[in-house]
Amino acid sequence: MVKMAEVDNDGEQKATDKDDLQVLKELVDDLYSFRDRYFETHSVEDAGRKQNDVAQEMAKTLQRLDEKEDLYKNSAQFLLLRGRCLNVAPEFSQAAEECLSRAVKLEPGLVEGWNTLGEQYWKKGDLTAAKTCFTGAQQQNKNKVSLRSLSMVLRQLPPVEDAQEQSKRILESVELARQAVQLDVTDGTSWYILGNAYISMFFTSGQNPQLSQQALSAYAQAEKIDKASSMNPDLHFNRATLFQYEEMYSSALDGYSRAAALDPGWEDAREREKQLLNYLDQVTMLIENKGKVKARRLRNMLSSLSTSALGPCSSPQFRSPSGRVGSLEPRSLSALTHGHNGGVAALGKVVFSLASEGRMAFTFGMVDSDETCSVVMVYNTADSWGVLIGDTVVIPEPQVKRHSVTHKDKSYDFRSIRVDSPLLLIVNGKRQVMKSQSAAFVTYKPQSE
Repeated sequence: MVKMAEVDNDGEQKATDKDDLQVLKELVDDLYSFRDRYFETHSVEDAGRKQNDVAQEMAKTLQRLDEKEDLYKNSAQFLLLRGRCLNVAPEFSQAAEECLSRAVKLEPGLVEGWNTLGEQYWKKGDLTAAKTCFTGAQQQNKNKVSLRSLSMVLRQLPPVEDAQEQSKRILESVELARQAVQLDVTDGTSWYILGNAYISMFFTSGQNPQLSQQALSAYAQAEKIDKASSMNPDLHFNRATLFQYEEMYSSALDGYSRAAALDPGWEDAREREKQLLNYLDQVTMLIENKGKVKARRLRNMLSSLSTSALGPCSSPQFRSPSGRVGSLEPRSLSALTHGHNGGVAALGKVVFSLASEGRMAFTFGMVDSDETCSVVMVYNTADSWGVLIGDTVVIPEPQVKRHSVTHKDKSYDFRSIRVDSPLLLIVNGKRQVMKSQSAAFVTYKPQSE
């Protein structure tokens, strides 16, 4: 009979343990919910308090865990809960690493333990150890957190010299993010990370417009299905970077501004907004005053401008960027239509160029023989490439865009010509050499994903 009673007590103890740990798990889950869904219970004006409020909630939850520590200090589940609680903070925690390392030692099949330990190594800057944790968790059990975390780690590892190898790595990162979404199509975080993977692929593999569209669709899906994602400053920032590259300036400014409002301590977002406004100020001013070139000098410059400057474009064998073969007709800047101008070339003299701070394109202004000034944005230029005031530039089949930008109390209205590579230009009668071009490398994610 005594033996039976012992079994009962043991069973009761196990039930109590389970109840205790379940209550503590709910407290830790609530802590994450408080952090991730902060703006469901607070207004954006409270954004500056968020980090402090989360730290206070973490301290309260830790206190509750401490009360039970003597009972459960050798329980893998308890150590996982403690590690997860400390992991809610944005910075690395030595105590969290120790708890989680002990948890997975005691219970090597603890997938959540490996994933959280991987996050700690990520915060510590040890990406190799983070990758090992996420890979290990993934091998135990295919899960969305490991998949999307591996996708991020692959993109953050230092680039390899072999371009093919690097490109393979980015492709794999997109595939892992896709798999994470397939495991749970209602998870906004997975959609957001898929958007980041597409952006990374867009900027490292020739800027295929389809990838840019896929990134925007993934971000839109994240916002649609998950309120927390629509309040994620990183999403707004990363999407704004893409908008800026696509010359959708109003959307880019709104995105940077939103990111700064949701995370007031994040200097980069505020800085990008400021830099872009400054860039638009400069561009519109320089177009208006034709690069401040004095009238007499401008007339002198333009007097040497003739159709002979068309160089290779005047040959019947000239192959245009669109694939068309045949000579191009010179066309004045004011006669160019919006969009693609097939069969014609714009021709002018450089009157200004802009320093590089916060811009994604080499920007210069050119004036044609009618003294019309237009701004030209050249993408994927090597650092060493540029044009000088007085150079003659020919743009085959120019791509013209009209900008009408309004942001806060500022508005801008101007036309520009977009050139996707310096190799498309003829400068002083010559084609540009291969080393004029470099792949666009845009910092699209300066915070943790």
